[in-house]
This record gives sequence, structure tokens and C-alpha cells, in this order.
Amino acid sequence: MKTVEVNFDGLIGPTHNYAGLSFGNIASAKNAGGTSRPRAAALQSIGKMRFLMSLGLPQGFLLPHDRPNAPWLRTLGFAGSDAEVCAAAFAADPVLFRNAMSASATWTANAATVSPASDTADGRVHFTAANLSTMTHRSIEHTETHRQLAIAFADTRHFAMHAAVPGKFGDEGAANFMRLCPSHGEKGVEVFIYGEERQGRFPSRQDRRASEAVARLNGVNDAIFWSQADTAIQAGAFHNDVVAVANERVLFAHEQAFENKEALYAELRRRLPEVEIVEVPASAVSLEDAIGSYLFNSQLVTLPSGEMVLVLPKESEENARVKAWLETMLAGNGPIRGCHFIDVRESMKNGGGPACLRLRVAVSEAAYAVIDPRFLLDDAKADALERLIETHWPESIAPDELGNPALWETAWEARRALLKLLEF
Repeated sequence: MKTVEVNFDGLIGPTHNYAGLSFGNIASAKNAGGTSRPRAAALQSIGKMRFLMSLGLPQGFLLPHDRPNAPWLRTLGFAGSDAEVCAAAFAADPVLFRNAMSASATWTANAATVSPASDTADGRVHFTAANLSTMTHRSIEHTETHRQLAIAFADTRHFAMHAAVPGKFGDEGAANFMRLCPSHGEKGVEVFIYGEERQGRFPSRQDRRASEAVARLNGVNDAIFWSQADTAIQAGAFHNDVVAVANERVLFAHEQAFENKEALYAELRRRLPEVEIVEVPASAVSLEDAIGSYLFNSQLVTLPSGEMVLVLPKESEENARVKAWLETMLAGNGPIRGCHFIDVRESMKNGGGPACLRLRVAVSEAAYAVIDPRFLLDDAKADALERLIETHWPESIAPDELGNPALWETAWEARRALLKLLEF
């Protein structure tokens, strides 16, 4: 039976702002305190999804979470109506309140780890929600993420859903996970990338025990657990998907992405002899250039024709060294045959490129047919979403507006309108 890969992108929410909450994320820190453009951000995310559909690929999406998150603030002792809770929290602790305003659930590469049916013991697609426990603003997401995934993939004949592992063991979801296989529908090798605990400028976010727990929950036996290079983490590669991406038989990675890389490559070749490793040397593209351009946080996808292409942020095109290396690669006879550059600048300013914005789900045609259609995108639904965004999403949010009750009401009303449009 044919298997298709569906990208589920996070629709950027109406409270998209630059609070600089993600320690270790250089782009997020660099733009902290700037004025964001939620409307443009959301339209850019729709534009990216439209482009993937134009390539002939099926496209899904997940909804922005309810922000500001008054229920979470109640667990911290604030009381009253939603507006009263938010006002009290903002007055008492503006830094804490900024976490309740974050729209970071849009980066659905962190939503979960997904193991396709061909990899699992019971032949179902397994999802384990990511706890994201190392960052406060992200640690509050997994309950709603799990709920959305459970609605979208409710048919237990084809799908199995697991709650996040305990927060003691940090799990960043698919951002620290790769899958290599002959094709999406065939059994693959799942590669879980974790960070070793070392003293450094930035912390690692993925705990090896979390990765091992996710593999057990998902019923995966053929798994590799490998350490991300601390050099990459300290350079600002807060997730593995900032320095490496895999698709079917191809691993596209920076030379400095992994500890003891030659041993990893040898293990991959042993388990999957047809693997093709496309490595970018540091002499051509430094870690600084790779992280600044988000070269590896691109989407590496297989088109219906069988051709493999990269969907990259405009920033990769604008970096002379990155662009030169890509041109050299395309002039060769490698497995990646095309590059497409798209504008997701609002997401990039918060440290999330094209790959951060999507969760990959490989499913059989039968399983695809029972995904809740409210989470699947077509041109008519994209048109409707764009009209709604134009009407309800704020045009801009300056840092001093985060405590404005009018902004909170705008955000809540925008989400109510979205739920009504999608018939939730």
C-alpha cells in the first residue's frame, strides 16, 4: 500500500512576539525586544504550506494554542476571570507573564516524535508528545499538543498516542530526531539525537533517557541514540535540526553536527547500506553561517516524481557562502536535485526556519483517509484562513503592548473565530 508523508505545520498565532525567551537560540535573543508582525507571520506560514502543496505534497496544520494562557497562570496561584488572572500576573511578574503569551507552539517540529507504522511493533503510527521541559514557555504546550494530535489522529486502528515523558527528562520532539529509510513506507532506522551534559555557554535540551523512553513508548526496536556535537550546541544549534536533516535514504548534515561522526556514519551504513550522506564541510560553510542562514533547518522532501529537493529560507539564498555551496552541490550528481527559497522571516527572527514549522507524519493511504479533515489543508481552506488572519490577527505587537488587555481580548477572539471557521 502506498505511503505518503504529510507535513503538519503550525499556524502562527496572534500573539507572535519577540520576548527572547529561548536561551541558546541566537536568533531569538538577537531580536528580543523588537516589534513583531503576527499577521504577516501567519500569512507567511500559510504561504509556505501553499508552496509545499504546489509541489504536489499533502499538507496539514495544527492550531495555535490559547494565549495568553490563563489556565496555566491559575496553577501559579492567580485567580479570577481570564482577564483578571492575566492582569494580576502581569502586574506581579511581567517576565512570567511573557511565557503565558508565547506563540511558540507554532514550531511543530517540537510537538512530538512520530514513528511510522513500518517501524513499530504493532504496525501503527505512534506519536509521543514532547515535554519541552527545558524552556518554561514551551513546557506549557504538551497538554494541548497531545489533545490536538489525539483529535487529528483519533482512529486507534492506525494511530497510537502517548503523553509526554516526565519533565525531569527533557524531550524536544522531532527537532532532535531523524529517520532514514529506503522510502517512506519501508522500515527505517530511527536516529535519536541527544546532548551530553557539559559546562558551556548554552545547555543541551535533549536528555538521552527521554529519547530512550520515546523509542520504548513508540514501540521502536531499530533505533540509534547519538550525541549532538557540543561544538554545535555552543555555537547556537539548540536543536539537531539546525545542523542536520534526513529524508528517506539521505542524511544532509554539517561536518560538525555530531560527536564521533565517522562512527555514526559507519553505523548508518551498516544498518542501511543505501544511505547517502551529504556532508557540508566547515571550510565551505562555518557553523556560524549554517546557524545564521538555517541551511539545515530546511525541508528535505521527496516530490511525487521521486526527485528530492530542499525548501530553504530566503536567508540561505542571501548568504554568499551558503548559496555558493548549494550551487556547487546542484552542479554535481548528488541525490538532492533542487533548491527552493521561501520567505518565513517572521518565524526566522524567533529562531524557527521551515523545518521548525512542520511535523512530519508518514502514513499509508488508508491511514491518511481517516485523519480528521479539519487538520488537512487545501486551497479553499487556505483562502478562508488568510481572510480570517487578515481580519483578526494583530498587524504588529511592540514589547510594551504585551500587558495590554485589549491585545489579550484580540487574541482570544481570533482563536474563537478560528475554531468556528474550522468547526471545532
